[in-house]
This record gives sequence, C-alpha cells and structure tokens, in this order.
Amino acid sequence: MNPMKILIVEDDSAAAALLQQGLAGLGYVSEIARDGLEGLEKARAASFDLWLVDIMLPRLDGLSMLRTLRGEGLHTPALILSALGEVDERVEGLRAGGDDYLVKPYAFSELQARIEALLRRARGAPGTETELAVADLKVDLLTRKVTRAGQEIFLKPREFRLLEYLMRHAGQVVTRTMLLENVWDYYFDPQTNVVDVHISRLRQQIDKYFPLPLLHTVRGKGYMMRPGE
Repeated sequence: MNPMKILIVEDDSAAAALLQQGLAGLGYVSEIARDGLEGLEKARAASFDLWLVDIMLPRLDGLSMLRTLRGEGLHTPALILSALGEVDERVEGLRAGGDDYLVKPYAFSELQARIEALLRRARGAPGTETELAVADLKVDLLTRKVTRAGQEIFLKPREFRLLEYLMRHAGQVVTRTMLLENVWDYYFDPQTNVVDVHISRLRQQIDKYFPLPLLHTVRGKGYMMRPGE
C-alpha cells in the first residue's frame, strides 16, 4: 500500500520542517508549500490525501486558498493549523472549507489523532475505534480502563498513553525515537532514560503477574507489543 500523501502549507520554515519530520515518523509522505499561492498550485497539480493549512500566509492567506480550491470542486480533507483560536476565527475557518481546526501550539499526539480521524472519514471507514486488544490485555479508550485477563490495571496518564501507542502498533517494532515524539512530544533526544523507566514501569503493571509476556524488547531496535515467549 502506498503511504498517505500530505500537503503542508506553512510559511515558517522551521515549523514546516519539524512537522514534515513528525509526519515521516508516522509513515506519511509530505510536501511543503511556503505560501498560499504555492499551496494552491501544488494542491491543483498533485493528488494529496490531506492538506494541513496555516491561515496567515504570504501572497494568499490560507482561507482564500481553501475557498478557491473548494470552488474548483477539490474536496481533499483540510486541517487548519492556526494561532488564531477565537470561536469566530474557528467558525470562519470551517466555513471557508476546513474540515477541522487545531489551534497552535498543539500536542503532536492530538494532531496525529485528528489526521487519522480525517483520513478515516475520507476513506468512509467505520467510526472511531474505542477498544484495543492484544491477547487478553484490553484497553477501553472511552473509559480509559485497562484490564488483563479480566483484572483491572491502574495506570498513570503517561503510562496509559505509552500503552495505547504500543498497542496501536502491535506487531511492529516501535523505536525509542518514535516513543519520544509520539508519547512525550519531544523532537530531540532529551538525553535521559525516561523511555526505559516508563517501559519498565509498564512491564511491572501488565506483565509481571501474568504467565505470558506481551511487551518485548527488540535488541538494538526498540520495543514490540505481541503475544509470545
């Protein structure tokens, strides 16, 4: 399957590069447009699965860009990323053709969730997933209840977020960098053992008192959630 392709329309070069790096870590391919006119041209010229659009852009603002594209019959999902966060501004963004609106600064994990929701909607996929399961370990995403073999496990918020990410990528190797970016929202190495400490705590909670380990270390690569020895 080809990776999803995303257009980033953002005039802040550092922010655009950081966003592109984060999206690459999630498996997306992206292109950057530095202003509204360039965004307009790229959106017309190539097929994208999603547009990420800032509002305050040189040459042509993001809302005018979206209005033009919608008027031309292009219905690619658009997520507006803007520092303008008042209710009226969000409403205007959605009426201009945005499908969702996220106010800067934002947590990358929330951006990821909104991207996934828009892509699901565009594919006509069923509603949002509410439960994750690996073997007898279950996570209810609505109530945030974690159980293994029917026994409730109580996790702190960061442990829950770590477990959720690992379970969403069950059967895949998850690197330390991926965890820092998607669980801690770090796009640099903090030079601490924060990941190792939390992995150890999580193992104590979900594996220690059960015969079958689920959280595995893949030597030299990272971690993986899967049933096995």
